Amino acid sequence: MLMTSCRLCGSADLVSVVDLGSTPPCELFLTAGQLDEPEVTYPLHLRVCTNCWLAQIPSLITPEETFTEYAYFASFSASWVEHARAFVADAVERLKPSFVVEVASNDGYLLQHVVERGVRCLGIEPSANVGQAAKDKGVPTVTEFLTPETGAAVRAEHGPADLVVANNVYAHIPDLIGFTEGLRALVADDGWVSIEVQHLLTLMELNQYDTIYHEHFQYYTVASAQRALASGGLSLVDVELLPTHGGSIRLWARPEGVAGEVSDNVARVLTREKTAGLHDLSGYADFAARVARVRRDLLRFLIAVADEGGTVVGYGAPGKGNTLLNHCGIRQDLLAYTVDRNPYKHGRYTPGTRIPIVAPERIAQDRPDYVLVLPWNLREELSAQLSYIHEWGGRLVFPIPHLEVV
Repeated sequence: MLMTSCRLCGSADLVSVVDLGSTPPCELFLTAGQLDEPEVTYPLHLRVCTNCWLAQIPSLITPEETFTEYAYFASFSASWVEHARAFVADAVERLKPSFVVEVASNDGYLLQHVVERGVRCLGIEPSANVGQAAKDKGVPTVTEFLTPETGAAVRAEHGPADLVVANNVYAHIPDLIGFTEGLRALVADDGWVSIEVQHLLTLMELNQYDTIYHEHFQYYTVASAQRALASGGLSLVDVELLPTHGGSIRLWARPEGVAGEVSDNVARVLTREKTAGLHDLSGYADFAARVARVRRDLLRFLIAVADEGGTVVGYGAPGKGNTLLNHCGIRQDLLAYTVDRNPYKHGRYTPGTRIPIVAPERIAQDRPDYVLVLPWNLREELSAQLSYIHEWGGRLVFPIPHLEVV
């Protein structure tokens, strides 16, 4: 579907930021039986609206295609579970909610901590398989996509939520206004909404182009997020800058009419964005050229290792990794396989590039010369996990924000 207008403000003034070609959806991992079947690919072209400054890609796939059964289980990242635990501890202490709802609650990675504190909660998770994992942990979960109607239905059955959490989902919904209206339907009239989403500022500054994929329909500055929240009757009152996912923002919002004074943090981050040129076109001008350099540098390295008879394997099979692999055209001749802690992915193959995914123990068995870390945002956690490769002289390779071999 050709993108002709902005999904937030309706403007036709969309300008190209970077065109990454055409790739399969990043979470549609292949089974062995699918290797001789064709794959459908979709254009991956980021544009920015010069009216509201929402960066976005066309909605070429539907959430139902991706999230009805999902390959991502949040609890496999120890650092992410700890991040959620710390958030819950702080939010419960400060806000003292009696009812917490999380949208896109995944496998209960966050709400398990709410349950432990004896606070009533509910997860809304569209993927039945990961939602079942949450139920197995004792986290009440309903299998639904959030719309204004489902938000109203949950409110009618369970009551309004004092705190609504939406982590790493605000980029995943093509109906941005409808989803925001759903958040407003869930939250109490004097309640709070907390949203975590990747910050376009760090994406641009640190060449994090691999986080552009078909599941992520839009990419936010605080300025564009503020406008998006207002479209559903929510007012931004505070923002926090977080290191998660390479650089995220935590948006605190409340229903219009009770929001009160806006934190100075909002003005400070808006100023940073404006200085970086993200409220006009200047900050987007050379991004495509920097993306091309990341690609060339990584390919030069992998080809040189192969020519010298060395071995490179991957660590992780995240969605961002599949953008990188497909954009660079990396196949098994350059990356023998990748490993992942998630058993769901074992025995499957990466979409498009068809690189085998195996259990992490394979690295110690094979002793490769290099391990290409695809979830580079977990650098500290994975550097510790993979420190054993130095026993045989192995080295870690980080492709983003620039090629680094350590």
